[in-house]
Amino acid sequence: MEEGDAVAALPTRESDAAATVAIVDDHEAVRLGLRAACRDAGYDVVVDAASVPELLEGLAGRACDVVVLDLSLGDGSSVTENVRAVLATGSAVLVHSIADRVAAVRESLAAGAAGVIPKASPMSAVISAIATVARGEVLNNVEWASAIEADRDFAKAQLGRREHDVLHLYASGLPLKLVAAQLGIAHSTAREYLDRVRAKYIEVGRPAPTKVDLLRRAVEDGILPGLDDGGDARR
Repeated sequence: MEEGDAVAALPTRESDAAATVAIVDDHEAVRLGLRAACRDAGYDVVVDAASVPELLEGLAGRACDVVVLDLSLGDGSSVTENVRAVLATGSAVLVHSIADRVAAVRESLAAGAAGVIPKASPMSAVISAIATVARGEVLNNVEWASAIEADRDFAKAQLGRREHDVLHLYASGLPLKLVAAQLGIAHSTAREYLDRVRAKYIEVGRPAPTKVDLLRRAVEDGILPGLDDGGDARR
């Protein structure tokens, strides 16, 4: 198995209804509304909490499939530390955001959140986003794209043509050996191009150490279509 290809072998969920969900928001009314909607949709809401430390206490070392995380909690915690603390449990993060906080949205994505859903969205859209993230897919919605486009500091890596081609095929799901075969280059050459891609993303402050990270960068930079555009970019 190629380095990074283990991600593609992760178990897939047979039913979205079997997913476990946790909710973190410092407004009780929001938590109650999300909990009710998730339960109506068939999800198992394992914890709802007002802060990430409260979530961690409730999870007690367990992971859940999706944590719906308020972008801005009132306890003085940072977006990055909250997202990373949740990811450390093995849970995916879906950020629930007020739409005008572009810098914080970008920060959450850079920290590893699977996507962002605006708080102004209909509850049906929130439930759909939870389903997407629970399946292990990257949520590429308008909120994500708008946050990236509006943030001038979100620099694209300047990839050469071959680097672009290797990233496109590899992030699409092909093992590196098949990428090399399709491009008519040696496996070692394809590996070198991929290493250059990763180095360039580090240079612009957007590291991509795993295949899923490379998928996210490819979607962010328009190299691959997002899921909302009908693409099949998955783990």
